[in-house]
Amino acid sequence: MSAAGVDQPRLVLATHNKGKLKELRELLRGQVPGLDVDTQVVDAAAAGAPDVAETGVTFAENSLLKARAVAEATGLVAIADDSGLAVDVLGGAPGIFSARWSGRHGDDVANLNLLLAQLSDVPDSFRGAAFVCAAALAVPGPDGIAQETVEYGQLEGTLLREPRGEGGFGYDPVLQPAGMDRSCAELTSEEKNAISHRGQAFRALLPSIVSALLKAGSN
Repeated sequence: MSAAGVDQPRLVLATHNKGKLKELRELLRGQVPGLDVDTQVVDAAAAGAPDVAETGVTFAENSLLKARAVAEATGLVAIADDSGLAVDVLGGAPGIFSARWSGRHGDDVANLNLLLAQLSDVPDSFRGAAFVCAAALAVPGPDGIAQETVEYGQLEGTLLREPRGEGGFGYDPVLQPAGMDRSCAELTSEEKNAISHRGQAFRALLPSIVSALLKAGSN
């Protein structure tokens, strides 16, 4: 694509989550010459991108599905992520079903309560779990997607027996990161972003994002 005007989007994050968009903007701030992250890094709604069904069976497949679809629909470099909670004694579940574990998509309270009930008899020594994230980059080309990259992040910890903290969302109140005495929901946003699975994945993806934007801006 040609060099973009200051208000023309250059990068789309396939999400409607404003928190994720804020994290990505801060990660990219100052990384790409001429990139105004506040106007040129946008979410799916601002770019007019379609909602994409998560029909994959892994985090990587779902993140790639979303990134590809948004890149193809907008003609812009696109990023997507898929993440969830993997519990050791559940063989990695809820996994890709984390957001709908209780049967209702996005019902954080119901999902969390069901998980705690399922693990009520599990001893503390066997309550290991981790937040897992796959972040995907898709770069459009003249004949479809020209480049795809996937990176991963993981935050290991232990599941508490009851929720603690008011911050975060999802399963944050019941995962205590390894080496800490607080749940993810008791951490400040800065503390959480520094160690989070999503932050790890996006930071690993950063060199590919910067390279794709620099190349797109020079065409």
